[in-house]
Amino acid sequence: MAEPVNTPMNTAPPTRSTSPAPPLPTSAPQSLASSPTSTRTPQWPHSQAHSRATSLTVPVHASGPKPIVLHIGDPVNYNPETYAEFSALFDVVRPSAEERARPAFIAALREKRWGDFAAIFRPFWGTGGEMGNWDAELIGLLPDSVRVFASAGAGFDWADVKLLGEKGVIYCNSGLAAAEAVADFTIALIIGTFRALPYCITSATSTASFQDAHERATGLSHNLRGHVLGVVGFGNIGQQIAHRCAAAFGMQITYYDVERKSSAVETRLHARYCMTLESLIRGADCVVLCAPSDAGQIINADSLRWFKPGGRLVNVARGALVNEDALADALEQDKLGSIALDVHADEPGISERLRKFAGTKALLTCHNAGGTVETHVGFEELGMRNIMAVLSGREAVTPVNLQWLR
Repeated sequence: MAEPVNTPMNTAPPTRSTSPAPPLPTSAPQSLASSPTSTRTPQWPHSQAHSRATSLTVPVHASGPKPIVLHIGDPVNYNPETYAEFSALFDVVRPSAEERARPAFIAALREKRWGDFAAIFRPFWGTGGEMGNWDAELIGLLPDSVRVFASAGAGFDWADVKLLGEKGVIYCNSGLAAAEAVADFTIALIIGTFRALPYCITSATSTASFQDAHERATGLSHNLRGHVLGVVGFGNIGQQIAHRCAAAFGMQITYYDVERKSSAVETRLHARYCMTLESLIRGADCVVLCAPSDAGQIINADSLRWFKPGGRLVNVARGALVNEDALADALEQDKLGSIALDVHADEPGISERLRKFAGTKALLTCHNAGGTVETHVGFEELGMRNIMAVLSGREAVTPVNLQWLR
């Protein structure tokens, strides 16, 4: 089961990216972007990897001094060496798919079927979410022993990370592992908006439409060089996009984030800070959303009026950031030139009004930006590293809720 879909928010507080941002230019860390058979080996004792699959009827209790880790979702597929070390340190309990359905999961928590577990591990974004949103109902049933929740995926709008923090649980996402894939994919979307790629691609289906696109696409297409890219949310992913667009295409970079980055970062990325979202949008030829879902609905009827005539919008963050009806209005009224959306407000559904523009003004994809084999390698590795760090008394690698930690 995929992660729960986005829930649109009605307000727009300041935007802050929560992913850590390592120095650029750089590739993803080797341990997070290596081939499926190549992983970094830390100094922990080795043993054979194992996990216990539980049934709906047989309670499971800790059988030794090792902390218990509740492993929800699919087994580890890409990092057997790290998992061997991980399972040597912890008693890994993996509930069955039936137990992960919300009613059964709640019942198991109430009866303490998995004992006083210390961590929750979700290594794959496609499974482990069968119980639905991690809200007050679920979090209130967690034993006080839980210290860390490490999950695949960059987004965490399906988990109340504030409430987790107040309960003493550090929530760690895996945005660092997905950053390279998302940045690469975003470049393709940006190029698509400048080069009329939806129109060019769909026109290659017949001789007549081919010739039409061959003649007309030139008047709709522009080079990227010299155009202004406005990045909303300047964390790791936003910075990697900025680096690629400035270095490879000669674009001018502006950004908006509630936390202005250091002068060293701005100098390295040739990026100019905008104090308001309005000033960024008014000056940009293309706006890219890299903000977290809790930024609210930042693209709406009001903010769409700030776009230049023929402006472009790319969203690789969360569908909840965009009022899709207002966006459709802007396209119908020719206020925007083109859009590229990888995320949507009602996934897996796509707005029927926006779907009408697919192949002409809209490049619509299916939440694919972070989806590569290398990303999944990193999701697994980073999740285990976060748990090993926290439960050994060290700092988490990618925490997102320390501001609320009890």
